[in-house]
Amino acid sequence: MIDCHISIQQGQFHLDQAFSSAHAVVGLFGASGSGKTTILHSIAGLITPQSGWIKVQGQTWFDHQHKINLSTQQRRVGLVFQDAQLFPHKNVMQNLLFGFKHIRPNQRQFELDYMVELLKLGHLTERMPIKLSGGEKQRVALGRALLYSPHLLLMDEPLSALDADHKAEIIPFFQMVKNELKIPMLYVSHDKSELEQLTEDIWYL
Repeated sequence: MIDCHISIQQGQFHLDQAFSSAHAVVGLFGASGSGKTTILHSIAGLITPQSGWIKVQGQTWFDHQHKINLSTQQRRVGLVFQDAQLFPHKNVMQNLLFGFKHIRPNQRQFELDYMVELLKLGHLTERMPIKLSGGEKQRVALGRALLYSPHLLLMDEPLSALDADHKAEIIPFFQMVKNELKIPMLYVSHDKSELEQLTEDIWYL
């Protein structure tokens, strides 16, 4: 599913990592500062490595030697961050529709009503992000990412900002994405038990 070799120099920070996995749901484990987010951002196209390659599901997204570097839009990734990063001036429905409106109808894997029902968001659609709990924000962020019909779902420590109760609330939804929706996923965390619950293969930094 993912084959990459990423080499990046940013000031005093140097990262040179190679990974390959045939599994659909892959975890990336390491301590803070080990380069997990840098790898995620490189795969998303938000950072350009100095050398190496990135291949997802047989498609080359980046290859320094052959001068290939697809834009983030061309890669069509769904991003879920640790703090949800919802648009504060948009309500839940407007957040959900953000990526959905930017892809053609024939590219859509999921319909809006289906996702609202799946993630139990029906009673929240008119609320502003400031009125949501941490777990609710992450469900909205997950729905927004999935409605973009991504080729790859990138999860950057999505539970690290939540307390135990909110983690228990959101983990079943991530498990449902893994087991039922079959969206390829790269899940970054410094919590090994979390990765063991949610992923099929773990890379260690």
